Amino acid sequence: MAQEFTIKSEAIETKINQLLPTQGGFQPGIDFSASTMVVPIVDLTESAEGSSLRQDLQTAFGFEVSQTTLGTSKTTIVNTTGYYKVSLSGIVFVSSSAGTFNITLGIDDGLSTKNFFKLSDTFTVPTAEFRNAIREDFVVFLSAGNSLVGESDNTANIMNVHTRQIADISGNLVNPL
Repeated sequence: MAQEFTIKSEAIETKINQLLPTQGGFQPGIDFSASTMVVPIVDLTESAEGSSLRQDLQTAFGFEVSQTTLGTSKTTIVNTTGYYKVSLSGIVFVSSSAGTFNITLGIDDGLSTKNFFKLSDTFTVPTAEFRNAIREDFVVFLSAGNSLVGESDNTANIMNVHTRQIADISGNLVNPL
């Protein structure tokens, strides 16, 4: 059976008046009471998740954003463990000669690469000229020994990869700077 008792504390009254100014402070004759009964409280706000920012704001790019331009050989973009926001943007350019293009992003473990994004095409019309802007966003997890890598096999393509760590390997959020 729970026990009830009264709390009289000037410090608590002052704090309530600071936190709840619209309540007009304590009225004469009103006391706090407490109970030995345990009542569970579940906090469903974003701040209960460990961040005071909404999830979409927490993944925003800040001053710490890193940019890598993909070359015609495999380029290491990030090799530190954790969760990363990755944005690929650029222009695919096909000149007036026939050919192919391949743009890839993947995770490399030192022995092999698993691509999670690939854009490729073959064009055969030698008099065609084609330009297309692309933009793709991803969230990538890198465990120990893994690297985020990318490649564009056509020097006419301009591909930029922007990254920002959004959480460490344990899932602790990293707010933007």
